[in-house]
This record gives sequence, C-alpha cells and structure tokens, in this order.
Amino acid sequence: MGPPSSSGFYVSRAVALLLAGLAAALLLALLVLAALYGRCARLPPSELRHCGRPDAAPSPTRSPGQPLATGQTRPSREPAGTAAPGTWRPPGPWDQLRLPPWLVPLHYELELWPRLRPNESWASTLTFTGRVNITVRCTVATARLLLHSLFLDYRTVGRVPVDDVWFASDMQYMVLELGGTLQPGSRYELQLSFSSLVYQDLREGLFFNVYTDQGERRVLLASQMEPTFARSVFPCFDEPALKATFNITIIHHPSYVALSNMPKLGQSTKRDVNGSMWTITTFSTTPPMPTYLVAFAICDYDHVDRTERGKQIRIWARKDAITNGNADFALNITGPIFSFLEDLFNISYPLPKTDIIALPTFDNSAMENWGLLIFDESLLLMQPNDQVTDKKAVISFILSHEIGHQWFGNLVTMNWWNDIWLKEGFASYFEFGVINYFNPEFPRNEIFFSNILHNVLSEDHALVSRAVSLKVENFTETSEINELFDLFTYNKGASLARMLSSFLNENLFISALKSYLKTFSYSNAEQDDLWRHFQMVIDDQNKILLPATVKSIMDSWTHQSGFPVITLNVSTGVIKQEPFYLGKVKNETLLTHNDTWIIPILWIKNGTAQSLVWLDKSSKIFPEMKVSASDHDWVILNLNVTGYYRVNYDQLGWKKLNQQLEKDPKGIPVIHRLQLIDDAFSLSKNNYIEIETALDLTKYLAEEDEIIVWYAVLVNLVTKDLVFDVNSYDMYPLLKKYLLKRLISIWNMYSTVIRENMATLQDDYLALVALEKLFETACWLGLEDCLQLSRELFKNWANHPENEIPSPIKSVILCYGIALGSDEEWDFLLNMYANKTKEEERIQLAYAMSCSKNPWILNRYMEYAITASPFTFNETNIIEVVAASEVGRYIAKDFLVNNWQAVSKRYGTQSLVTLMYIIGRTISTDLQITELQQFFSNMLEEHQRLTVHAKLQTIKNKNLENRMRNARMTAWLRKNT
Repeated sequence: MGPPSSSGFYVSRAVALLLAGLAAALLLALLVLAALYGRCARLPPSELRHCGRPDAAPSPTRSPGQPLATGQTRPSREPAGTAAPGTWRPPGPWDQLRLPPWLVPLHYELELWPRLRPNESWASTLTFTGRVNITVRCTVATARLLLHSLFLDYRTVGRVPVDDVWFASDMQYMVLELGGTLQPGSRYELQLSFSSLVYQDLREGLFFNVYTDQGERRVLLASQMEPTFARSVFPCFDEPALKATFNITIIHHPSYVALSNMPKLGQSTKRDVNGSMWTITTFSTTPPMPTYLVAFAICDYDHVDRTERGKQIRIWARKDAITNGNADFALNITGPIFSFLEDLFNISYPLPKTDIIALPTFDNSAMENWGLLIFDESLLLMQPNDQVTDKKAVISFILSHEIGHQWFGNLVTMNWWNDIWLKEGFASYFEFGVINYFNPEFPRNEIFFSNILHNVLSEDHALVSRAVSLKVENFTETSEINELFDLFTYNKGASLARMLSSFLNENLFISALKSYLKTFSYSNAEQDDLWRHFQMVIDDQNKILLPATVKSIMDSWTHQSGFPVITLNVSTGVIKQEPFYLGKVKNETLLTHNDTWIIPILWIKNGTAQSLVWLDKSSKIFPEMKVSASDHDWVILNLNVTGYYRVNYDQLGWKKLNQQLEKDPKGIPVIHRLQLIDDAFSLSKNNYIEIETALDLTKYLAEEDEIIVWYAVLVNLVTKDLVFDVNSYDMYPLLKKYLLKRLISIWNMYSTVIRENMATLQDDYLALVALEKLFETACWLGLEDCLQLSRELFKNWANHPENEIPSPIKSVILCYGIALGSDEEWDFLLNMYANKTKEEERIQLAYAMSCSKNPWILNRYMEYAITASPFTFNETNIIEVVAASEVGRYIAKDFLVNNWQAVSKRYGTQSLVTLMYIIGRTISTDLQITELQQFFSNMLEEHQRLTVHAKLQTIKNKNLENRMRNARMTAWLRKNT
C-alpha cells in the first residue's frame, strides 16, 4: 500500500509520533483481536457477550463518541441483539437498511492476503488479512462515518482523529465517530486494515473448494460478493449505486495463480515473519463498478484461451479437465457470443480480457463478475458422456446469460436491488436471442415456454407471489435482498421483456435498449429510466401506436403481483380480464394491486395472424373476434404466447378449438398446441373451467408427434398427486387404456431411437428435455416395452458400467431397474452410491434406491440412512425420499414411530414437518387428522405444534379436492375409453 494521500484524514505530528511508539503494541493487539473477533462473530448470540475475555467478565461500558484512554484497545462492538437496548446504540442511521448519503466512494486500493498454501491439511477455515484505502467525496457535512462490515476485525488510521469505532450488526454497519467534521465537496482517504476467516462451505464472500486433480487433493479460493457479501471480505460501501474504481492486489503462494477482474499489472515477492516466500500480484485499475462485482480466485489451474476482436478470453479449470478438452466447447462459443452482443447493442465490451473459471462446486451456479466470470464446473465443462444430453444447450444458455450481464448489470447497474429484474430479466431474455442467432432452426418460442414461462405461471398467483419491481421502503432487512433471486426476478422479468418486444417490434425494442445502455454506461438506472428510453423511441415514429405511455403499460405488469386471465366469448367478441387466483378464490382484504392490466393481445384467426389489439380496461368488445357456425372458424389469443397471461374461452370457443385439433392438429402451430393444453389444465385445476373441457383437448393425441406437446400433456395430467392417489381409485386401468392407445405412436418413435442410435438426439433440445417424462409415464402405465427396455439398459450398465445409460432417461431406468429387481440390484446400486463423489450422482442413486417394491429393503434403507456410512454424511433426506415412494409411504410412518428421535437428530425437526406433508397425502378423514396430529405433536417442538393442526387440515382439504377431481376424471374416462 502506498503512503497516505495528501487529501486524507489529518494526523498531527505529535499524534504521529505517539502512533509510531505504539505501532508494535497495536499490531500485536490487532492480531489477537482479529482472532477473537473472527471467532466471536460466528458464535451464537448467547455466547458472544463474554467471548474472548479471559476472565469472562464484562468490560467497562463506554458511550459512543467517548475517546479511548491511552493504551486502551478498541474492542469490536457486540451484535445489536446481544446488548441491552439503549445502553450503547441510540437510534440513528445505523438502523436503516440504506447507507446515508454523506459520502460517495470514488476509488478503492484493496490488498488481500489469504493464508492458502498447497500440501497442507486444510481445516474448515483459513485466515486472511487485508488492507484497503478508500477515497471518498463528502456530500453532506458529518462527524460520523458509516460503511458496511461483517465478520471483520480491523483498525483505522486517518487524518481526522477517530474517537470511537463500533458496530451496528443488525444492518451490518461499522460506525466511526470522528473527532472532526468532514466538509461537503472535499475528498478524504479512509485507511483500514482487517482480518477474518475463509470458510470451505459458506459459498459467500471468500470461500475455498477442496477437490481432486491429477490424482491429488488440492484447494482453491474464490469469491462470491453478490448481493451483499463484499462487506464480509473488506469494509466497503456495499450498495450497487456506489460505484468506484478498484486497484486490487492479491498476495498468494508462488505455486498458485491469482485472478481478478482486470489483467495482471505486475508481480513481486515478499517474505512473511516465518521467512516463507509469497507472491504479490497487482492488477490494472477497473472501470467504475459496484462492490458486488469485485472478484478474486487463487488456484492451481490450467487454461485454454483464444482472442476475440483483440481481447483475450481464457477458460480456467482443473488440469485434468483442460487436458481432456472439457473446456473447449465453452471456449469456442464464448467469443462469438461477445461479438454478437457487441454488434446488437453497438457497444464494445469495455474490459481488455475475460477470464471464466470453473469451480468444483459453486452453489450460485454462475456469476457475471466483470472480467472474471465464475461457474460451477458442471455448467461449463463438457464430459465425454454429455454428448447425448442437453448439456451443450445448458452451457450455451448460461454463458449467454452471464455474458449478457456485461451490459445489463455490469455496464448499467440497477440503482438498488428492488429493480434487480432490470439485469436478471433482460439477461435471461437475451439467452434466447443469442441461441436463436447461432441456430435459426432453434424452436425459440417452444423452449422459452417450457424453460421460462410455464414455470413462472405455475407459481405466480395474485395473493401469494410478489411484484417484479418493489418499493425500496418495503425492505427492512439485508436477508430480504437474497430472497429476490427467484422465479419472479428471472423468469417473469424475461417474460415481461419478451412481451414488451412483441408489442413494439424487435427493432424498436433494441433501439430503446441501445439508447438506455449508452446513456447509463458506467452508471446506475431505475425502472422509470428504462421506460423513458422506450417512450423516446415510440415518440420518434408513427407506425406503432400505444393506448398509453410505456410506463403506464409496463407499470401495470411490474408493480403488481400475479397475472391476468383473459376470457373471450367468441359469440359476442367480448373479452374480460381478471386476476388469476389459486382455486379462483379471491380475498379482497389481501389484494395489493388494482386488478387491471393494460394487456397487448396478438392473435390468430383460422391460422392467420391478426392485428394487435389492447385490453386496457376490465372488459371490451372486439367484433372481429366473433366466429361463425362453421367448423373451420376458430380463434386463438396470445400469438406465440408472448403475452404474460392465460387465455380462457367460452364453451363454444373451446369446442371450436377441440374440433380443429381432432380434424387437423397441424393447422394449429406447435406453440399453440402447447399453450392450449397448459392453459386448459391450469384453468381447470383452479376452477375457471371444468376438468372435462381440458380432457377433451387430449382426444386428438394419437395424431400428436411433437414430444414437447406430449410433455405438456403429461406434466399436467400425470401429476405427482395423481400418481400418489390413483391406485386407490378405478381410474388407473381407464387412464392406462386411454393414454397408451394415444401414446404408443410417439413411444415407438423414441424407443427405436434409444435402442438404435441415441446420438441422433444430441441436437434435439426439446426431445432431450421431454424424453424423461415420456419414458417415466410409459413405464408407470405398465407398457411392457418400456419395462423391458428398462431391464435391458439397467442390466447392460450393471454388467458393463462403461456402457452408460442415456442421461435423459437415466433416473427412470435406475428407478425401474430397482423396482423390477431384487436385493441384488439394490445392493449393486448401494455400492455405486458409496463410490460416487459427485453430489448430483449420489442424489440420483438415492432416489432410485427408494423405488424398491420390497418393504424389508426400504426398512433397511431407512435404517442405513440414520446409522450407517455413507448416508450419515449425505444431505439427501433418505426418510423423505422413501416416504414419497409408492411403497415407502405405507411403511415410513411406522418407521418414524419407532425411530423418530434418531431421524430428528440426523435431519432436524424441520424434516418431521416435511414428512408430515408427505405422509399426509393419504389423509381423508378427521380421525386420520387426529391420529397424525397426535403422532407428530409428540415429536415436534412447541412452536411447531401450534401450526400442525392447521397444516394437516389444509392437506386434508387438498386431498379431498384431488379426489373429487379424480372422480370426475374417472367418469370422463369411462365415457371416452
């Protein structure tokens, strides 16, 4: 670190001499307190009060602002929750989630020194130390300074005397009480040194991975700062709008390479107090960026590289993986993705290089850090057996998403986390544009529907979800920021971006985004800024006319939860809108929105696309949508399913569509066959239409040869609830006969491919997505060819493990291999489980072993789960897995009765609540509710018992609803089988 800036905090000559005399003592105190604070910070509150005090006695209290006596150390404040209210922390800005606008950070000089060495026996933690100089500009006169800090111990040295340093742990602030006042317009330099711990399994802030490469056990260190973990690595102004430049230095063992956001600037060496040599790597200055994009990695990795438009791209991975070519696919597509997006937005990628590193495990999947993208290796590297999977598409999607963030999020950052969808939604949307550009035959609409839209529409209900864009004042705790990384931010955000593009057109859409990105480059924006740029583009042309401003239209979608159902009466042309509610149950006291959306409706009539219309009030008449008595006259709303809503029709409208499907299904595009099935079953499940209306749409399926449409049918019709309950009814033989008659053609098509040449599917993404559900249903229905194929593939793999089961159907094959086998097959899988190291493979095997039809095997399995290795070190809850299986549900309750204490100790009492839900699927009477309530009350903690009865009653009501629905389905099947 360089000398203090001449514009920094002032230290008098006398104080400087005194500090020099106390340097050794302060250094020793720093090291001791660093260890104590690092230990205390992660203890439970009950143990924090006297942590680190040899006599376990409380130290004398001191009011904030009171100077320390000469030679007195500066102990860290206890977390707010451990001190009596008012004794040390008066109400103030440290009680607010947002930093006060007193200081603006301009530049960080950051040095980190993790004590990571090769060939050590790594524990669960290691230490790191660091120093940071933060140049700030004062905007409001203040004698107090707040910045974020979590789990750090440090000392400050500044040119204004610091009277006190304390911590407001609720909001994760470090508070400096200054001896003087900072003046608006002036710059200051805050100098801090600190230390903390790096954890192996935390996966936030700094963390390390232990892995095996070239037959040796190795370790690497990496970072994850988003959304609010930078403060646990270095004290900082940890908000997205507080962008600054960074000069980063990493001290590391000479055998490792250090990576950060920018290219390496230089290297030197130093010796520690023990004489060990360390390498000092410095990096070039970053562009202005928020703290959540700061990134580091220290590793013993190799890389492959290429140059794209003069800029270096490197993929870093385990040396074995690089040698085997596992990173080549990702390397070959990364450059072209960058070039495509540069051309699309007419903005060059501003950094001189991009490093992408594949970690052995990374819970966040991938992170878009500027210049240093971090991935879980399973989402970046191709394995030899990945050729006939959707792996290439998955890698392409995720790389496109993270590279898209280089513009949406990195170049232009949301002002605060309430508008996080501005980066995640648009990055998710452009995944599909990138893939479609490189493969024009890619079924973009169908894949967007199956990957994005179907999932979020299934979860977005007006009374139980949230709006995409939230008010800042709605946030009161840091933990609420983490909760924003959900379906609504990603999937709904992408869906709204797609809808906006569809009712403008792609040219206007891209023009507005170019203007937005150029205006706010290296800065921050909020949702209204985006709408203004779209409005500017609209105002500059006269072809696209909107019924309201872009802001009014889009606010109706982003500021309220849920989505509308629009219902067309084809006899009158009247369309009405209403919010979509679970079970069509509307509770006026819970509504937080206005119940009305401004809805763009693209539509087709008799297969021909029609002009865009708008539904900007609760109902409206569109005479052009009326149909005649002709069998050839039909209407479908929501062309290409670009609108974020579901569509209902009156009885005549559904009848017309059903007639068209039975007469000529190809006359309705694939995306709309998908839409009709998905909308109809969702609407019937939630009481908007009768279940019989949805079932009528399946009559034509013998003529359906698109596997993705079959996928939509099967995920809606053959649900987990139905599979769980169906054996108690007369439905199964009827459903078996009805579905197999229609499914046999598509089954024969794909079973032949599986037997003869699975490789022909390697580029058929939709088939790779849908094949598992088709295979699973065929075997569940007892199709002998499916069962025989399962036996063949399982036996071939068991005898010759090098003959891998095709990945898309592996879970099904393993399950039916166990279900149709004996204890010999089960023991074989157990042995495979014990020898697997990858978590996803162990989870797959754990589920497969629960498929056994033998009660004694399942009892033994559950016994192993709580007593024997390897299950005692696995996080998969084996008891829950068994309880959810066809046979296991009948024996799991008895096992719990006899072993509930061991289960609770192994998996925690929360597991008992989950098991209550699983076992509760069999509930149908009040007596059964009472029995289960008594059973679980004996095992649960007091606060959990209070909610048990209500939850069980909910389960009972749901079960009764399912059975009433199943009874109606059974009656319909009798008439149509």
